[in-house]
Amino acid sequence: MRKLQISIGLFLIFSFHINAQDKQLTYKQVYSRGEPRLLIPLPRLQGWLDDNHYLETRNIDGNSVLLKVEAETGGEETYINYSEVDKNLPDGFSLERSDDVTEDRNSYCFVNDNDIYYYSLKENIFKRLTENIEEEKNPKFSPDGNKIAFTRLNNLFFVNVQSGEEKQLTFDGADEIYNGYASWVYYEEILGRGSNYAAFYWSPNSEMIAYLRFDDSPVPKFPLFSADGIHGQLEWQHYPKAGDPNPFVKLGVADIHSGSTTWIESDENIDRYVAWTFWSADSKQLFYQWINRGQDTLKIFSSNPTNGKRNLVYQETQPTWVEFFEDVYVFKNGNGFLLRSDIDGWKNIYYYDKDWKLVSKITSGKGTVADISFVNEEAGQVYYHASKDISTETQFYKVDIHGDNFLQITSEAGTHNCTVSPNGNFIIDRYTNIQTPRKIFLLNSNGQSIRLLGDQKLSAMNEYKLGHAELFTIPSGDGFDLPAKWILPPDFDDSKKYPVVIDIYGGPGAPTVSNSYEYWLNGYFLAQNGIIYMSVDHRGSGHFGKKGTDFMHRNFGKWEMHDYIEAVKWLRSKSFVDETKIGIIGGSYGGYVTCMALTYGADYFTHGIAEYSVTDFRLYDDIYTERYMDTPEENPDGYNFASSITHADNYKGHLLITHGTMDDNVHMQNTIQLIDKLTTLNKDFELMLYPNERHGVGWPKFNHAIREQVQFWFKYFLGKELE
Repeated sequence: MRKLQISIGLFLIFSFHINAQDKQLTYKQVYSRGEPRLLIPLPRLQGWLDDNHYLETRNIDGNSVLLKVEAETGGEETYINYSEVDKNLPDGFSLERSDDVTEDRNSYCFVNDNDIYYYSLKENIFKRLTENIEEEKNPKFSPDGNKIAFTRLNNLFFVNVQSGEEKQLTFDGADEIYNGYASWVYYEEILGRGSNYAAFYWSPNSEMIAYLRFDDSPVPKFPLFSADGIHGQLEWQHYPKAGDPNPFVKLGVADIHSGSTTWIESDENIDRYVAWTFWSADSKQLFYQWINRGQDTLKIFSSNPTNGKRNLVYQETQPTWVEFFEDVYVFKNGNGFLLRSDIDGWKNIYYYDKDWKLVSKITSGKGTVADISFVNEEAGQVYYHASKDISTETQFYKVDIHGDNFLQITSEAGTHNCTVSPNGNFIIDRYTNIQTPRKIFLLNSNGQSIRLLGDQKLSAMNEYKLGHAELFTIPSGDGFDLPAKWILPPDFDDSKKYPVVIDIYGGPGAPTVSNSYEYWLNGYFLAQNGIIYMSVDHRGSGHFGKKGTDFMHRNFGKWEMHDYIEAVKWLRSKSFVDETKIGIIGGSYGGYVTCMALTYGADYFTHGIAEYSVTDFRLYDDIYTERYMDTPEENPDGYNFASSITHADNYKGHLLITHGTMDDNVHMQNTIQLIDKLTTLNKDFELMLYPNERHGVGWPKFNHAIREQVQFWFKYFLGKELE
């Protein structure tokens, strides 16, 4: 009798466990922040205050507070009560939304109604620094915190925060001349979107400002049209497409006392790219990087900021392409430089002395070093993230600057993102893997966990029957094991047939597959509804080092399609895959791959959603395109094959094409030329335009865009409407 009672008890417990996990995700939960929430934001950590304290922003009793947290004990005290301080500021100003802040978090600057304002927390002083109708852009404090540099009407200025005295440093800014403000193609492809077009750089001693001067007059203009109002509005953009002339670029150094500019020798009459400057710690040398138009040679020059003379200190040439070093580390003690190069086929860290003589190759092996995360100069240690042994994982390491005493700090399989305290005693580790939503741990210097600081997962998630996520590889047929990830339906039955959606980006050196949890639950929602959600990376995506990405040189479309088609062949070999429903979705380069998949790869891919897609790389900007493809004149066959328009005759599936009408990155011209070809061929497709949207679809139209996507898969793969 007792055995029967135990058995019944176990059955009831097991039954409760099954029922507790039977809940289904709703559309609103996944895409519209509906309740109940299953994932929450992680704590808003703001970095290290000192070696024993980190900063965290938190809402306490309705107040936004910056807390000072003791790493060892977790003890907290208020460092800044933002809500209380904001009461001292005029309406519309908030410390948390300042445009720049000094390192000590005492001084803040704001741009409001096109003017610059300053606030000192210590002195509780708020004042207006500029007053005119023109817009000030990109205000940046000098290292000493006493001055703010900015651009106005394409000229460079600075203002003294104590006296309010303003000084103009350049005077020739015009519609096509920009001083300290980037030409569009430099912003997009070299300086990065995080620059917000800023192209000026304070010296460490706060006495000089290096800046780039752009002349866009040679660059062809492209029209962007807004259909608003009665007559609409035309916006002209200087945009060099592949093979077009580039802007003329000069590098100057403005002395803030004399106001004069010293022009640095930089071959300004040669078609080349100049960017990514960095100063020596003593401000006596300005270094800049130079890449030729063909983008196969990079040089670093050391220049004298007072007379403009330069010396070549580093040169690298590769048979395919080179890229700017975006995170050169300059030793504060003057002992040299660290940079990451893939000259040996994999990204590794190299140590050069103050005279740019190679001291040591700090890292080695077949793995990609992702960054130079932190350097402890006193201890002579370098910390970095790398995908060393497994390309889909990111671990954290430290090593001596001579390559000795190597230590892997993190060990849990997955993806780690770490920040180190100033003396290296503590590490904050943001961690996830394919089964684990993001968590934050505090570690000691050897990687041992001290405590959990945050967990994205809520207990409510345990009540839901989610799909099963797996990492695996697919053979390419010629030696590459392609990383792949999928989410199978929670009630997966290999005797049934399932449609597949492959979500990709596909650009060179830009992997999609990693051992990490989905950022949102989109894949789980599709899997819950009977669709296998999948990602695959091709040989050029970065998992195989420069050897892999080099396959893409002069060959856009060729090897991506080869590998994605091999992935579809592999899927077709599975009895549970419905080969009549193989979908693919992507935006930008992913949109390009989708268009190629539904044209060149139409015998394998049946459905696709192509968002803001490049359809012909002759229509895209020159810096990005020529880096990989050379110019159309040098590589006509490569450009012809790489165009989805070339293969439009093969199109025979179901394609949804979306684009923002004012996309200034991938012009809607791309979509128009593809649909012109498809309509000429009397092909059926779907088109959704988003008026006035740029690259991608922003809020609130994103709600419509994502619903269109999900509805597309429901319609064609499930034969029903989205409820």
